Amino acid sequence: MGLDSVRAFLDARAPDIAIIEQASSTATVLEAAATLGVAPGQIAKTLSLRVGERVLLVVTAGDARLDNRKVKDVLGGRPRMLGVDEVEQLTGHPVGGVCPFGLASPLPIYCDVSLRRFDEVYPAAGSRTASVRLTPDRLVELVGAEWADLCSNAD
Repeated sequence: MGLDSVRAFLDARAPDIAIIEQASSTATVLEAAATLGVAPGQIAKTLSLRVGERVLLVVTAGDARLDNRKVKDVLGGRPRMLGVDEVEQLTGHPVGGVCPFGLASPLPIYCDVSLRRFDEVYPAAGSRTASVRLTPDRLVELVGAEWADLCSNAD
């Protein structure tokens, strides 16, 4: 899966969006920001969480941090990060390349309002060296996400 499933997803739904493949890692926010030449906040990091019995994805600005109180208020429980094996099994993407595109299993997706600060954001694209560039609104539209206020911005 991974990059191939993202490529198939984009080919079917957004052929105008190009996958940006890099020789160096974009697996962490800081690596991605340095490689792509953008601010860390513009990196759209995808978090794989369990809230109660539900598994879901939250896409946030790279400089934002989940706020447990906000998550509990909006999603009804305390967030717990999934383990590496579970992430890959449920999303089809390796940790460092997790994104809301071309998922192995249908999952609810929430985009944090922290993304709205930017004209363009850069989520991963199914591998540790691939990403895409798009507007936050286009991201929400493409993956059927819901906007939510789940984070506190880093200072």
